[in-house]
Amino acid sequence: MIQLETYQSGQFEKHHTGYTYFRPSFINDQWTWEDPTLNLLLEKASIKLGELNSFSRLVPNINLFIQLHVTKEAVVSSRIEGTQTQIDEALLDEEEVHPERRNDWKEVNNYIKALNEAIAELEKLPISSRLLRQTHKTLLSNVRGEHKLPGEYRSSQNWIGGNTLLDAVFIPPHHQLVPELMSDLEKFLHNDSINVPALIKMGIAHYQFETIHPFLDGNGRIGRLLITLFLVDQKILQKPLLYLSTYFEKNKSLYYDNLTFVRTKNDMVQWLRYFLAGVAETAEKATQTLSAVLQLKARLESTLPQIYGKRAANAGILLNALFKKPVIHVNEAQKLLGVSYKAANDLVSEMVQNRLLKEMTGQSRNRIFVFDEYLKLF
Repeated sequence: MIQLETYQSGQFEKHHTGYTYFRPSFINDQWTWEDPTLNLLLEKASIKLGELNSFSRLVPNINLFIQLHVTKEAVVSSRIEGTQTQIDEALLDEEEVHPERRNDWKEVNNYIKALNEAIAELEKLPISSRLLRQTHKTLLSNVRGEHKLPGEYRSSQNWIGGNTLLDAVFIPPHHQLVPELMSDLEKFLHNDSINVPALIKMGIAHYQFETIHPFLDGNGRIGRLLITLFLVDQKILQKPLLYLSTYFEKNKSLYYDNLTFVRTKNDMVQWLRYFLAGVAETAEKATQTLSAVLQLKARLESTLPQIYGKRAANAGILLNALFKKPVIHVNEAQKLLGVSYKAANDLVSEMVQNRLLKEMTGQSRNRIFVFDEYLKLF
């Protein structure tokens, strides 16, 4: 049994070549704690998650809106790693993105694909090393990290911060320790014989994953994704609607400090307080966003008949498509509605006049229109 307040996070070990790496303790055990604030934070986070879950069940066509949550998560999670893509840009097709920004665009879109694939895989596979490696492979294919063993745990030493092992901020465990540590983490996630609340379990697991740093690249993104996957896997959330990247990014140094203090001061309690506060805050914001989306949809749909007259039915079809992908070309609208180019162009122009759409390129040809009011909710 591990008592949180007296938990020993691991030890620093010297490698024969001179550098010192951190070897974390195993976590697959019963955890207990005395700290009453943890119970309060746990209760609040659980209530907020429950509200988000029940709200998502009430939303018709919830899958329409999930894609934008996923896109926002991909943009923010990738931005923590240094990419520059914005949410409207992430929704474009590759050839529409400026050539010098395409690498960033690819990384964000790989993340979207990796997340969607992982959620689909959860129908058949539990969270496992296999699933994480598969997701990692998608994340790193044909982008900057493609030479860093996509889909494989590392077979060499990595480090965080600094240019070499000698000036690194943190050196994760030696690569030979990774399989055993990841196996322990996986067992902990699925161990039903220990009575550890799921959110506490996830907080500990996220810390442990980031400390093991099992891949050569992409650990931050996979570690953040693990939180969402676990909540869906455990049926705490029916749909993947909770992403903590925005909370972590808001004060990046606080996130890293709280992780570091577990390793240097054994302070898992403070990390879990920070983590649970983040779950509660993020779940509440996600519920507010969904609520605002529903209000926007109801308001716009109620005005279609008087604004668009005999075009109202087509305007409704187009509006629904925009909730799924809020960026569109006239020829996409034409194909979707099965009308002439002129009819599609006239409808899009009318939507621009009514401020439902906004042209984003400033060009007279190959124009791209964005459903700005909806995007701003994210």
